[in-house]
Amino acid sequence: MSLTLGLVLAVTLLATCFAASNGFHDASNAVATSIATRALTPRIALVLATVMNFAGAFLGTEVGRTVQETITPARADHGLAILVAALVGALAWNVITWWWGCPSSSTYALVGGLVGAAVVGDADVAWSHLGLVVLVPLVLVPVGGFVLAVLMMTAVQWSFRRQPVGRMHRGFTAAQTVSAAAMALGHGLQDAQKSMAVVVLALVTAGYADADDAVPWWVILGAATAMAAGTWAGGWRIIRTLGERITDLDPPRGFTAESIGSAALYAGVLFDAPVSSTHAITSAVAGAGATRRLSAVRWGAVRSILGVWLVTLPAAAAVAAGCYGLLVLLLPV
Repeated sequence: MSLTLGLVLAVTLLATCFAASNGFHDASNAVATSIATRALTPRIALVLATVMNFAGAFLGTEVGRTVQETITPARADHGLAILVAALVGALAWNVITWWWGCPSSSTYALVGGLVGAAVVGDADVAWSHLGLVVLVPLVLVPVGGFVLAVLMMTAVQWSFRRQPVGRMHRGFTAAQTVSAAAMALGHGLQDAQKSMAVVVLALVTAGYADADDAVPWWVILGAATAMAAGTWAGGWRIIRTLGERITDLDPPRGFTAESIGSAALYAGVLFDAPVSSTHAITSAVAGAGATRRLSAVRWGAVRSILGVWLVTLPAAAAVAAGCYGLLVLLLPV
């Protein structure tokens, strides 16, 4: 087996593992609020998230092309080593933050890994492209998610102010099945494409495909299956953080958070922009909770989560850079 083919297979395997870790790590984004409000049992919530994540992976590829255009590797073996290192960096950060039980972004872990490995590997990084379609949402999505959740929850409270609380809660409990499904579908649509993008980039770098080719069916199926399998496993540490440690949720607030979170994911697709489902739902949960009273949000937990968000890009980049340096020493690239 040639070195180039071996590296392509390594990228494919690591991208599959990353998709599975994404499902495992970010399953909480779709189900934590529904489980916390008892709208869905944990097992039913995970079944719903698994099915919708799998389906979402087949609904588009343009977000993946945006991620694919972040870097331009040079010659084959050199570029493939960069992709291997990038995936190791992203995977490492996903595992670490899952162990901490902290909802961090798989999207920005991958982007950080790609940029970190590309910089030390002397590949081209599309800095203006990176800033416009990747870093701008890093600010807009959390701020917008919080503000819109406050506005929507305020509107819900005003609209249903004369309704008996029990009846209102029963209605929103049923509605959460729809909002949780929408969140899971949006997560599959957004995040599966990011794993696909790295595999396609490997095929293009190795000369097995052209940049303008359609994403191969086996790449889509592999990413969808891996993400669904990871989702089915469930990331219970992070589910507890989102559902219990930020604020106490009731059905109206759970529905609001899921609605705003999923809307952010679909809005990103309209602009071909990679949006973090973690950033979207976490900020919406905090915003929905803040409408009860500001002290209802556990701001210490929010500050810890924000701190992890800020270090995700540089941490994944650092691991990827170190991994690339190790590959250069071990392999003739």
